[in-house]
This record gives sequence, structure tokens and C-alpha cells, in this order.
Amino acid sequence: MKKYLKLLRIEQWVKNSFVFLPLFFSGNITHYDLLVRSIFAFIMFSFVASSIYIINDYSDIESDRKHPDKKDRPLASGAISKSTAKIILIILLSLIAVLMFLSRDFLLDNFWKFASIIGFYFVMNLAYTFKLKHVAIVDVMIISIGFVLRVLAGGYATGILISQWAILLTFVLALVLAIGKRRGELINAQISGRTRKSLDGYNVQFADIALSISCALAIVCYLMFTLSPEVQQRFHPRVFYTVIFVVFAFLRYLQQTLVYNKTESPTKIIYKDRYIQVTLMLWLAAFLLQIYFKK
Repeated sequence: MKKYLKLLRIEQWVKNSFVFLPLFFSGNITHYDLLVRSIFAFIMFSFVASSIYIINDYSDIESDRKHPDKKDRPLASGAISKSTAKIILIILLSLIAVLMFLSRDFLLDNFWKFASIIGFYFVMNLAYTFKLKHVAIVDVMIISIGFVLRVLAGGYATGILISQWAILLTFVLALVLAIGKRRGELINAQISGRTRKSLDGYNVQFADIALSISCALAIVCYLMFTLSPEVQQRFHPRVFYTVIFVVFAFLRYLQQTLVYNKTESPTKIIYKDRYIQVTLMLWLAAFLLQIYFKK
């Protein structure tokens, strides 16, 4: 079972939690019907993402076998055969189609908007897998757009409007993670001597500058988000104090990236770094107090 979960990259599903952001920030996290819709959006994105991962691993078997870490992936290592991977992919795509068909009854007017987001995300990532991941800057832009699509899908699934600052913040935050990952790959390439086409348009100096700019933009976007009239009205005016946690989290991430070079997989930092975990918990607690106990 472990090898199949590894093929589906279950640990990467944490990225799809972005679909819950519209529900959380609207103050309706306790609304059962909306919560179910958000969970549905999470499942849809998780299945689509896993199908893309299978296609990616299938097309990159030979190159993955030469990579120090990717060689252990189920397809590259031979733990799962190509035919088995095809069967799993067909099952996933069938589940996606069935769930999308059934969702017409509760998504109603937003069905086509949600379906368009899912379809565009799938096609965009196919293009990324076969071509665009080798185009510098375009590759990190596509990763960032993918996170924006998750937030938009969460909004369409629940019927919750999303502010422009929230969309921009999501995009820049994802850009930080994508550039940080590229920087980690550059460091590993220098150590191992192995490189790949997607890194041709990057170097460590460029990555450091782009990462610093993106972190600064993310902090500014978050500050503007908390100070926007609709957020001030919806939450307590003191919500802007939560920027303290955001600044600390970004500084810690920069420390991990620039000092310790732990950027090969940004999601691993969230899973392992206690400082960022505690900061996220404090930020979450502060926002919960502002949203649900603002009196």
C-alpha cells in the first residue's frame, strides 16, 4: 500500500488545502453544507493532482532513475509497473469524471465555473509536464497559478467571493515556494554535478534576488489584505497584528532557504520545521479569535 500512496504523492495533497481558505476567511468554517463543498473541492484537486503526478512520473522514468532522490519513486525504482500505473490512472480519471457529473446537483449555478477551473488546471499541468516545466520563469508562474486556481475553486464550490488582495497574496506566496524549490535544485545540482533543462535559465544569485522580492511582496500583500475595508469590517480591526506571525514565518523560511539550503521540497519544511509549525498554529489561533470570537 505504501508504494501506491507514494505514487499518488499523498503528502503533496497538503497543497490542496488552499481550497478551504475562502471558507475559513469568510467565517463560515462551521457551516456544514459549505464545509462539505470545500471537502469535495479538496478531493477533486487531490485526484487531479495525483493523476498528473502519475503521468509525470511515467514520462520521466529514465531521467528520474538518474536523480539522487527521484530514483526511489515507485515507477523509476520498478516498485510499480507501467501497466499498473496506467490502470491506477484510468481509475483516477474515471472517479474525477463521475464526481464531476454528480456535483451538478449541489454546485448549481457555479458548476461550469468549478468544472472550468478543474479542466484548466488539468490541461495546464499536462502542458507543464511535457513542455513548460523546462521553460525558466514560466515554470514557477504555472505553479503559482495552480494555487490561485485552488482558491478560486474553493470560492466557486462554496459561492464565496474572494478579494483581489487574497488572490494576489496566494499567487505571490506560491511564487515564494516555487522559487525556493528551484534554488534548492540549483544547490543540489552544484553538489551532484547533475542538472536539467529547467534550471538552464536560473542561477543561485537570480534565485536569491527573486526569492527576496517575492517574500517582500507577499508580506505587503498580506498587510494590504488585513487593512482592506472588507476585511476590517468582517473581522476585528486588530486583525492586522497577525502580520507579525507572517513576517516571522517568511524570515524563518528565508533562513532555511538561504542559510541551510533546505529548499528541495518546501512542503517538507512545513512538515518538519517546528518554528514554522508553531508560527502557523499561532497565526491560525489568532485568526480564529478574530473571525469567530471578535466580540
